[in-house]
Amino acid sequence: MSSVYDFTVRDIDGNPRSLSEWRGKTLLIVNVASKCGFTPQYRGLETLWQDQRDRGLVVLGFPCDQFGHQEPGDEAEIKTFCSTQYDVTFPMFAKVEVNGEHADPLYKWLKSEGKGILGSESIKWNFTKFLVDADGQVVKRYASTDTPEKIGKDTQARLAS
Repeated sequence: MSSVYDFTVRDIDGNPRSLSEWRGKTLLIVNVASKCGFTPQYRGLETLWQDQRDRGLVVLGFPCDQFGHQEPGDEAEIKTFCSTQYDVTFPMFAKVEVNGEHADPLYKWLKSEGKGILGSESIKWNFTKFLVDADGQVVKRYASTDTPEKIGKDTQARLAS
């Protein structure tokens, strides 16, 4: 795979979605969880999406239950939680694994293209974020502690004027 646009994933309703749908956009891809200390970042992610989507930003949320069993629900429960608790309207996807032998192919690629601290590919926790440019290439990886507000400066700099 040579870009993020080569991947097809399942959305939160179980439908296949090609990431080529967002070709030419700046993407912020995040592994999310509903019962995590970082869960309030949903609010900031939604704000980024609302403020910058007309200029080409797309936030994509991928629920993951690999860290402390903090995403125990099924897709319907996750969708309800996100919409009722945080008014999430950005695209959400089916639960994935981000580490290990069953890691989603998209996440295997993201990790190889955007390594973490000391060159590590492993994702350490929920709300790790990958910034992908309009050409479909990973340009930066952010830790869970990097807030959407902080990342907003980077996303804005990548968007068309």
